[in-house]
Amino acid sequence: MSKTLESPPNHQTLKIIKLAITSRLLLLSLILLWRILIDPYDTSSPLNSNCLSTDHQQQERNVIQFPRIGSAIEDSVVWDGVYFVRIAQCGYEYEQTYAFLPLLPACIVLLSRTVLVPLVSVIGHRAVLALAGYLVNNVAFVLAAVYFYRVSVIILKDPEAAFQASILFCFNPASIFYSSLYTESLYALLSLGGLYYLISGASNVAVLLFALSGCARSNGVLNAGYLCFQTLHQAYDAVFVKKRACSAVKVLIVGALRCICSFIPFIAFQAYGYYNICHGHSLDEMRPWCKAKIPLLYSYIQSHYWGVGFLRYFQLKQLPNFLLASPILSLAVCSVLHLVRSQPEIFFSLGIQASNGEKRPTASLSSLDRVPESNSSRLKEKSSAKMQDTSTVRQRKQRIKGDNYDVLLDEYDSLEKLRYSCTFIVPCTLHLLFMAATAFFVMHVQVSTRFLSASPPLYWFASHLLKSPGIGKRWGHMIWTYSIAYILLGSLLFSNFYPFT
Repeated sequence: MSKTLESPPNHQTLKIIKLAITSRLLLLSLILLWRILIDPYDTSSPLNSNCLSTDHQQQERNVIQFPRIGSAIEDSVVWDGVYFVRIAQCGYEYEQTYAFLPLLPACIVLLSRTVLVPLVSVIGHRAVLALAGYLVNNVAFVLAAVYFYRVSVIILKDPEAAFQASILFCFNPASIFYSSLYTESLYALLSLGGLYYLISGASNVAVLLFALSGCARSNGVLNAGYLCFQTLHQAYDAVFVKKRACSAVKVLIVGALRCICSFIPFIAFQAYGYYNICHGHSLDEMRPWCKAKIPLLYSYIQSHYWGVGFLRYFQLKQLPNFLLASPILSLAVCSVLHLVRSQPEIFFSLGIQASNGEKRPTASLSSLDRVPESNSSRLKEKSSAKMQDTSTVRQRKQRIKGDNYDVLLDEYDSLEKLRYSCTFIVPCTLHLLFMAATAFFVMHVQVSTRFLSASPPLYWFASHLLKSPGIGKRWGHMIWTYSIAYILLGSLLFSNFYPFT
């Protein structure tokens, strides 16, 4: 193969990197501007009492060289960022802090104790922790944008649509959270990276990244659905195509083990919380969740401290929050409906009809309205040797123009990988559907904007609208307006400790 997934970045990837960095610099500039012009609503963020455990206390015994810079960095830590910095500094001290999973605090601690150690005497320990968090998240976002583009090229099979979708991701309406002390950037990097490697055939790497995503955000465990989808297709091929029942059993066992591995970090953290809070206490002293048959700390915290639960947010006073979340939820519903209405066979068969040779839709949103151009003669010769249906193969093995990818010829030499690359739009869409339903019926609905912001189908559908004529393109421009408005609004409100999603 002339090119592999590990090839050096091409010019399109470099463009994505530049766009991602530009978007982060824009966010930083807006945050600084609003912080200068507007006084924050809540000024408690600089308050920081000593850690409860003397083992974690970080006393500033040395004179800080630039205390004003350190104070400014500390003041920028708002909302959930306060928890992450506190956990990195003091560990998990209170029950409610276990709602914040440990990957981001661990990255903060690692960076603050290695690369950024010299800055402790310059700006102070807590400011260094905050700075480490900002660096981790902004670098993670840039890498997430690269993986988003690579996944989009493979699934859409249209470099122009993939590039447009990647731009939308770089300037998504939840952008403020990707540059703040939140877990959105790490989750997006690990989820998109895992999806990319899964489609490319590096399943073990994908399992590792999916497992780490469950250590960054609780909804990372849903990424196991991608592994289930792959296992379903492999088992179907083994039974109905290759007629090998034993191979199907092996596939199911391997798939089950991979799914279990993807759950292990999240389960291990729940066990860690149980050991710290419940272990060694008598039954009367135990917290209520400790006595449950399945003592799941995370769900108890969400319900007890934040009032999360099915339909618990359906109150008249929460109507403004439903309105705030309505654009992203509407976009999610339209994204799902578009695939269902355009290609019901691939959706309701979970992509099996597309992979078993009965029907072979391209599973590309951008190709719903037009057929891709023909490939070179070399590509035609190789594709005709692999499949009898030459016209269909030409659609699937299109050389990606402007990106120099032989995506489905050089990177997916086997037919099985070709099938998965065509049908992986199905689990992406089902994942979005489940997350949108959870956000609407169970969670605080205003978090929908950031909760769904890492879902690729949102941007694929928006990219499709932008390439459509007439009213479709006007809706695409409305999506751009929505994103820009939320970037401006979010950088203004969130950075000054005002409520925003």
